[in-house]
Amino acid sequence: MQSLLVLSGPSLNLLGTREPEIYGHTTLSDIHARLQSQARAAGYDLEARQSNHEGELVDWIGEAPARFAGIVFNPAAFSHTSVALREAVAAVPIPTVEVHLSNVFAREEFRHRLVVAAAARGVVSGFGADSYSLGLDALIKILRQG
Repeated sequence: MQSLLVLSGPSLNLLGTREPEIYGHTTLSDIHARLQSQARAAGYDLEARQSNHEGELVDWIGEAPARFAGIVFNPAAFSHTSVALREAVAAVPIPTVEVHLSNVFAREEFRHRLVVAAAARGVVSGFGADSYSLGLDALIKILRQG
């Protein structure tokens, strides 16, 4: 059975209490549990990780092809600044779908620039916790299409 990796960046461990008017009340653990069920129903294993550290995310992306068929990735604040994460995503031969809880294009102008997205197969933004599920659906579709 193929495995998929879900990565979440800085401060997403605070979901549920962090700015609920923007990010909602769903916790990252809730999201991960839903994704586990969704992946299993589609015939995939899923591993979910979160880090506040850019280098750790870069390491996980670089190691991913040895164990995972694809990545669902919410780089969070690093989305707008991290050339290192963009290069890591571009360097691996597996697809990545970038996700964002909020509609970044309806927020502050600095959020409109998504550095990492240029290396991703696609971006899902603005659907709250469902952004992760939609991103996982997209990744599974990409993998099944070959």
